[in-house]
Amino acid sequence: MISTSNIVERPKVILNKANSEYVMWFHSDTSNYGAAEVGVATAKSPCGPYTYKTSFKPLGADSRDMSVFQDDDAAQTAYLLYASDNNQNFKISKLDFNYYNVTSQVSVLTGSTLEAPGMVKRNGVYYLFASHTSGWDPNPNKFFTASSLAGPWSSQADIAPETVRTYFSQNAFDMFIQPSFTIYMGDRWRPNLLGSSTYIWYPLSWSTGAPQIVQADIWSINLEEGTYTVASGTPYEAESGVISGSATVLSDSSFSGGKAVGYLGNGGSVTLTVEGIGAAQWVSLYYANGDSTWRNTTISVNGGPSILVDQPNTGGGNVILSVPVKLTLRDGPNALLFSANQKTYAADLDKIVVYTAV
Repeated sequence: MISTSNIVERPKVILNKANSEYVMWFHSDTSNYGAAEVGVATAKSPCGPYTYKTSFKPLGADSRDMSVFQDDDAAQTAYLLYASDNNQNFKISKLDFNYYNVTSQVSVLTGSTLEAPGMVKRNGVYYLFASHTSGWDPNPNKFFTASSLAGPWSSQADIAPETVRTYFSQNAFDMFIQPSFTIYMGDRWRPNLLGSSTYIWYPLSWSTGAPQIVQADIWSINLEEGTYTVASGTPYEAESGVISGSATVLSDSSFSGGKAVGYLGNGGSVTLTVEGIGAAQWVSLYYANGDSTWRNTTISVNGGPSILVDQPNTGGGNVILSVPVKLTLRDGPNALLFSANQKTYAADLDKIVVYTAV
């Protein structure tokens, strides 16, 4: 059941080594989400082309948000992870030898209301990552552990501070690199304009003993060594800039240094002078947006044309998130003008961080 009028979501691909075949599983549904099925397609290359095989309800039950997990046993047994029964129960079911169908149900987390699942296996322990159900809006994503896929599963725990709502994201996939860290890949949904939704990738570290997202604006990975490096940058406090128009300094303990600049846009602006290296550089904006909808801000570099940067709602006026943008800076001082000549209000600006890593 695939067509231009139907829905294909959450595609996941695993390699069936025995058949030398890539198998894709996906959420297959009608436009009103009434079918609640999974779909299967196959290819000889991970990039396709894929041949659609079928769509069905696994073991006769609903399946909406889903993922697949391939175990590290000799048979490379694979499993379907899926939200079922109108998203009330979360299920794990075993796939057949070819990865074309479901053969048996392994575990049920009854009444868990989970979706957006992912899984890794670390030191013999299975980690299930998932969000709860809140439509397109983010919520604090959780993890569960078990020594067997059949359970029992632990109680839920957070992978990031609850207030940041998984840094405005929903789990999409979790790529195991080595026992010390995994790559968290999250969907950053834009409810009013879904086609412009983006992703965020963060390290997911076990340095504290439990998996926690590392909020890293800019980071790199060394696959050969199985390590990651978080770039360091130079911070500039917004309240230290030249404040113009209706913009004003705000005070709150949640802001860096206890202060930020608010009432930006709609006549208010702030200019920060930063040092550049004569190249395209990442600049991360730390901000608070207590609205229920997104805001945005303009940035002009050295009097040049303004660019627009989206600022998702942060879940409260004292909750800080960051968004990076790449700007071309000249060697030496650069004037960055924020929120000038825009007729809407931007988010409150806490600080910016300028990175030299490219």
